[in-house]
Amino acid sequence: MEKDIEKSLELINRGAVEIISPDELKKKLERAISEDRPLRVKAGFDPTAPDLHLGHTVLIQKMRHFQELGHQVIFLIGDFTGLIGDPTGKSETRPPLTPEQVQDNAATYKEQIFKILDPGKTKIAFNSKWMKEMASIDMIRLCAKYTVARMLEREDFKQRFQQQRPIAIHEFIYPLIQGYDSVALKADVELGGTDQKFNLLVGRHIQKEYGQEPQVVITMPLLEGLDGINKMSKSLGNYVGITEKPSSMFGKLMSISDELMFRYYELLSAKSMDEIRQMKEGVEQGRLHPKDIKSQLAFELVARYHGEEAAKKAKTQFEAQFSRGEVPEDIPEYSLPTDIEDKIYLPRVLKEAGLVKSMSEARRLIKQGAVSLQGEKIRQEEIGRPSPGSVLKVGKRRFLRLI
Repeated sequence: MEKDIEKSLELINRGAVEIISPDELKKKLERAISEDRPLRVKAGFDPTAPDLHLGHTVLIQKMRHFQELGHQVIFLIGDFTGLIGDPTGKSETRPPLTPEQVQDNAATYKEQIFKILDPGKTKIAFNSKWMKEMASIDMIRLCAKYTVARMLEREDFKQRFQQQRPIAIHEFIYPLIQGYDSVALKADVELGGTDQKFNLLVGRHIQKEYGQEPQVVITMPLLEGLDGINKMSKSLGNYVGITEKPSSMFGKLMSISDELMFRYYELLSAKSMDEIRQMKEGVEQGRLHPKDIKSQLAFELVARYHGEEAAKKAKTQFEAQFSRGEVPEDIPEYSLPTDIEDKIYLPRVLKEAGLVKSMSEARRLIKQGAVSLQGEKIRQEEIGRPSPGSVLKVGKRRFLRLI
């Protein structure tokens, strides 16, 4: 276990938005050293989707920091709360997942997190273990430990109440169960995104109600997507999935802005803050080219999820396509409609952008394998919404950058 408190605090503070409270965290670290007892650090994930993207890994990277300091990390899969549906940020009741969906998604989470976390230092827990054993009277007692008035202080609940939109009783129970998870796990620290602050604070309250010392809450930022504006989200098409192809991941990361690049470094990279500061100074002073620094970031993240050989291949492919003149710097841009979330009809895009004369020509070229996206041939007329900055190529000399 790391004995240097200041060194521990520096790493824990990296990228964090808020710590509640810093004094409590320092005392817990000091006690952990004196008693030779690692802190129990919890982060919960509801298995609401089968795949994780880089936005999800901000919390997992912080969990890794605690592992490096010698503390115990608990990756909590909310297979029980996933059946309720987290109401955070929702303007209406979220439809619950089926038990089968929850289990399938939980299985993929277990496979993906060890790309970052040390398996030997990670405890995986499922909150169904204690929640399914909870008797009805115990649930009533849990509900009695928090008030409706306090629940309505939460912004999304407050708005829905004022606008007379329905709030189901089970949505009030969600943060109580999340808080009880901290009781069951005897958590010393809980990590969460800034949007989870209310739930995390409920955990502190519930622990005190059950006679435990309240956990320290650490909130992490919601990572901006490739557009540099909105939270990374599959529905917005601005995400980088950790299971997507190496070439796609590399290309997407090379499309981000120079400013966003350093935010990704801080929240996702294993490089020290001193190394990152030196790179940033080098770019600002003109000693280092932003494209080279961005390439290092793309290589590191692709290597983390796919291995070094795959990262080398993805880098070579990208440089061959973009850096050696295969794609001109000055190519036309096409703005994707904002109301399209999941799929786009490619022949229509090609025609509207002027790359083909008709949709029938576009369909023929797609069938012939003459259309590629980010260097990969496309055989389907309907494709998933590409990330901002992606390049379409038709034939040998027609290019289009999607924005």
